[in-house]
Amino acid sequence: MILPFLFLAPSNGMGRGVFTDEPVLAGTVVEIAPVIVMSALERKQLDQTRLYHYIFEWGDNKEQCIMALGYVPMYNHSFSSNCEYEMDFDHDLIHIRAVRDIAKGEELFINYNGEWNDTTPLWFDAK
Repeated sequence: MILPFLFLAPSNGMGRGVFTDEPVLAGTVVEIAPVIVMSALERKQLDQTRLYHYIFEWGDNKEQCIMALGYVPMYNHSFSSNCEYEMDFDHDLIHIRAVRDIAKGEELFINYNGEWNDTTPLWFDAK
């Protein structure tokens, strides 16, 4: 499920991103996406490819990874994100939820650290 007013567009200096064509209220689930779960061995192999930048750690021990479908791989990072993501390990889903009101035309961001307000430095140079 992706809300029908979300769309992909160029993001300033970050390739493409997810934007909204309507206001979004805090607490709104904007996307629920299925995921493809990969083993620890497959994760090591993916870490050597371009997909490394689009996968998420998965499971309680974080040895596995997932490739999320839908728009999920296109959400850019921000330490002051306006959305958060939640893993549903039982159903192989990832949920994206607004943590504050988002204006029409605004880009939707997640924090790649997992918690929307986590300011721990990332494993790559974030802009």
